[in-house]
Amino acid sequence: MTAREIDTPHGPARVALHCAPEGRAGLLLGHGAGGGLAAPDLVAAAQAAKRAGVHVALVEQPYRVAGRRAPAPAHQLDAAWLAVADELGQGVLEGLPLVFGGRSSGARVACRTADEGGAMAVLCLAFPVHPPGKPEKDRLPELAGVKVPVLVVQGERDPFGRPDPAPHRDVVLQPGDHSLKGDLDGLARSVGEWLERVLRPAD
Repeated sequence: MTAREIDTPHGPARVALHCAPEGRAGLLLGHGAGGGLAAPDLVAAAQAAKRAGVHVALVEQPYRVAGRRAPAPAHQLDAAWLAVADELGQGVLEGLPLVFGGRSSGARVACRTADEGGAMAVLCLAFPVHPPGKPEKDRLPELAGVKVPVLVVQGERDPFGRPDPAPHRDVVLQPGDHSLKGDLDGLARSVGEWLERVLRPAD
């Protein structure tokens, strides 16, 4: 693992880079609003991606690097994320297809920036469709706006809601809630199999 800081328009972001022996793609993973990079589902997804031959960059947003727990506004999160993706895409991940991803708030960032950042697929862990008990505050348009293949891994009892499958969107339900701790082995298997599919060269 290699750790580094990357300057963004809203302060330095911190990146933990886990390189596969032969990198066939790069996966950028972002954390949840109040959580960090050690979330069990992020760790399981990162390990699965590395086994699939994918370099993984775990991205800590500037507000977390600065020691704040309250998340920054969406436009700041997105700008910082794109700055990190651009830096990595011109450096250690140069020439590789990029997959954007994250858990909860990080999944929203990945969806919102996928088009501008040139992501070829998006991995969403526990996408928060709406705040608990507030289905009227719908965030599904962020997910629906993604134009590339998407995998959503969601807890069966997630109080943040559950998205439905769509033509380019796979949804895998796991036992448990928003934490996705119920079946980490199953989560890793789903992520690994999906990455193999989306990264398979076209015939």
